[in-house]
Amino acid sequence: MLSLPSTPTLKGTAASAVFTLGLLTSGCVAPEASGTDPAPGTPPTTEGPPSAAPPPTPRLTVSPDGRRLQRTDGQPFLYWADTGWELFHRLNREDARQYLQTRAAQGFTVIQAVALAEMDGLTVPNAQGDLPLVGKDPTRLATTPGNNPANPAEYDYWDHVDYVVDQAASLGLTVALLPTWGRWVNDQPIFTPESARSYGVFLGQRYGDKPVIWVLGGDRNPETEEQRAVWRAMAEGIEQGVGGRDRALITYHPRGGKTSAEYFHTEPWLDFNLWQTGHCRDQREAEKVLSTFKRTPVKPVINAEPVYEQHTVCNDQKNGYADEVDVRNVAYWSTFAGAAGHAYGHRVIWGFDVYDGDKAWLKALSAPGARQLQLLRKLLESRPAQGRAPDTTLVKGSFTGARPVVAVRGRDYAWVYLPDGGAVTVTLGRVGGVQVRASWLDPRTGRTTVISTFSNSGERSFSAPSRGRGQDWVLRIENP
Repeated sequence: MLSLPSTPTLKGTAASAVFTLGLLTSGCVAPEASGTDPAPGTPPTTEGPPSAAPPPTPRLTVSPDGRRLQRTDGQPFLYWADTGWELFHRLNREDARQYLQTRAAQGFTVIQAVALAEMDGLTVPNAQGDLPLVGKDPTRLATTPGNNPANPAEYDYWDHVDYVVDQAASLGLTVALLPTWGRWVNDQPIFTPESARSYGVFLGQRYGDKPVIWVLGGDRNPETEEQRAVWRAMAEGIEQGVGGRDRALITYHPRGGKTSAEYFHTEPWLDFNLWQTGHCRDQREAEKVLSTFKRTPVKPVINAEPVYEQHTVCNDQKNGYADEVDVRNVAYWSTFAGAAGHAYGHRVIWGFDVYDGDKAWLKALSAPGARQLQLLRKLLESRPAQGRAPDTTLVKGSFTGARPVVAVRGRDYAWVYLPDGGAVTVTLGRVGGVQVRASWLDPRTGRTTVISTFSNSGERSFSAPSRGRGQDWVLRIENP
């Protein structure tokens, strides 16, 4: 059990009202827009004056080829997430705003966060002094009339979730919203299929028109048929609440070393798969993601919990701590194996002072791994994603072993990732054009160095500028 820092006390509940989900059968009243934060704060940037609401962003869906995420208007969407599991539970309005503004400025597109949080989220109040449920009962949502943040009797837990989701949306961020951590289904269960369905309806009605991706599971695998029934019912409730299956993008976050495909791949509510390759080194992440990429029916796959920066390797301090090299390795292995995006995590950030206290998460926001992942995003978005796929034949012996060379290819380009530098022999002629230009991309700095232009045929060997741990390179073979 982790030792938590001091936590807010539960505010007075004399004026509280209980939202009873057992009575919920149709639409509910949409929450009012959150008011202005009355508390003085000094974040780098603050809420601006009220402005006209922007036009709604087209919803997210799966691309027609089943490989990627996109908006309903066809605009590509790269799932590029930061992990803030305890965001709703542990950050107040000012801190949440600062966190979201920073991550949006750094190039993330998604924030992963949990409504019913893992770290005693049912008994320890959030930063505003509120709990999400009455008596740990998911049919009794602890809601109050009104949502004025200046009035604690009005501003409840779910108003705070509203605020965070709306702030994220205003910054162009999508929230990957976990209705509950798996602890409350597997370890200390509070749900039945009936209560899971009604809770899903509540969430779907409340956030169905927000930029939200629904993530079931919460770091747990369904170990019994009863647990599977809970997750199925929750998915059905969400779909009902948002107004139909085509309006809910749903996935499942499993335990370490597992993929949602192992449990729910063929179920119609599961729109795309997640991997949690976990917090050990060299776990053959490329092979794992590739195996899910190859499954039928075709569905996108994303590594939503790879090794976190500054996390103990394999949860043992004797192994040291993961660094930006580990972060880069797994990100390139996963995306070059066909992943439709990636997630980043940092040990200090996901729990917002669960470990270190004193707002250590603020300093951790500038960790090198988070910055270097944006260089990978820039690379991925430099060419069309449509038609991109891993190529296991471009380099002999690729995608095998604990630290593999991996390659991904599109119509007029191919990229090869060398996790430790060194030399590689590539079969040319796999991309269009009579000639190709080869260059080296440095994943640490983003600098590209042109090698030369070659005839697009035969085999050719290339030697990276350096070799060894932390000397990873990307070989770019592209039409001039």
